[in-house]
Amino acid sequence: MRLIKLSILAIVVSIASCQSKPGKITKADLKTEKDSVSYAAGLQIGEMVNANFIEIDNDKFLAGYMQILDSAEVYLDDETRQSIIQSYMQKNRTAIMAKQQAMNAKKEEKRKKELEVKFAANKEEGEKFLKENVANEGVMTTDSGLQYIVLKEGDGDKPTTADRVKVHYHGTLIDGTVFDSSVDRGEPTEFGITQVIPGWTEGLQLMSEGAKYKFFIPQELAYGANPRPGGEIKPFSMLIFEVELLEILNK
Repeated sequence: MRLIKLSILAIVVSIASCQSKPGKITKADLKTEKDSVSYAAGLQIGEMVNANFIEIDNDKFLAGYMQILDSAEVYLDDETRQSIIQSYMQKNRTAIMAKQQAMNAKKEEKRKKELEVKFAANKEEGEKFLKENVANEGVMTTDSGLQYIVLKEGDGDKPTTADRVKVHYHGTLIDGTVFDSSVDRGEPTEFGITQVIPGWTEGLQLMSEGAKYKFFIPQELAYGANPRPGGEIKPFSMLIFEVELLEILNK
């Protein structure tokens, strides 16, 4: 904690004393570990302050840090500081939460755009596959774009969003790579209809107990830009599942 505190203070002093290049850090400036950790700490503290306060007087913010750094006499003791900040937070809670949500949405949109560029081929491959697949025999398409083939019809009830189900499934990518399979594990799985990706939630409600369908799930009904980290599924991947609805558990 002391190292982090000192790094933050060093950044503040650097900003205050180096007016010729305030905040204009490039990769070339980060020559040493100290440079990098100092800049990273500065980004963190700046982001924290920006997210938690509606507006800040930069001069007084820097002055407060510099007084602590210089061991100078400060005008607010610990208890008073905490009281001021807590009062501010309580009074501005709604505005602060709205600001944080807006910041998070902006960061998520930026991240998604970066991923769309990086994984554009994935997205295009899935769209091409679905466009061609719709012409194949037995393929049906819902209004959402979910495609499916009935491999075997069932004769039981159809689940609703309030139900839990037991299923067997086998999931692959377009190239046939298996990323998950209860069939291969030899053990069916159970879950609530709304606890899975949108393509599954919709598809399972088309099925009756005992049915087996093959689903071709567009990326926007699968994991989109947010697949599980480190797995076979990359951002914007279209997924293929064979699903057998074994039982509605809570009927």
